[in-house]
Amino acid sequence: MKNWIRNLKNEAGQGMVEYGLIIALVAIVVIAALIALSGGLNNIFGQITTQLNG
Repeated sequence: MKNWIRNLKNEAGQGMVEYGLIIALVAIVVIAALIALSGGLNNIFGQITTQLNG
């Protein structure tokens, strides 16, 4: 029973979990930004392609 309680209080892996959550949050924000900007980026690259080809 004492070992089980000691394992509940063990916080050794807590830092890695927090880093994992932060990385997941950053990934979600980056994906959302790319989705929101996809139409504008397509227009910009389309104009650049037109200028270079024309």
